Amino acid sequence: MRKTSVDIDARLVGQAKALLGTVSIKDTINAALQEIVRMDARRQEIRALARMDGLDLADAEVMAKAWRS
Repeated sequence: MRKTSVDIDARLVGQAKALLGTVSIKDTINAALQEIVRMDARRQEIRALARMDGLDLADAEVMAKAWRS
């Protein structure tokens, strides 16, 4: 954990608190940072799915087996 001083926009903090359901500035900033990290992970997953990276969906043999019980 790191302690620091920064100037932040109180209006933006208020809006972020409302969106994130947080009470304190510290919790709001931490939640916002966590959300940015999760958002990037979702973007990476979407890109991988769009390119079908690591998926066997293009493999006819694998897909043929997928429909068998």
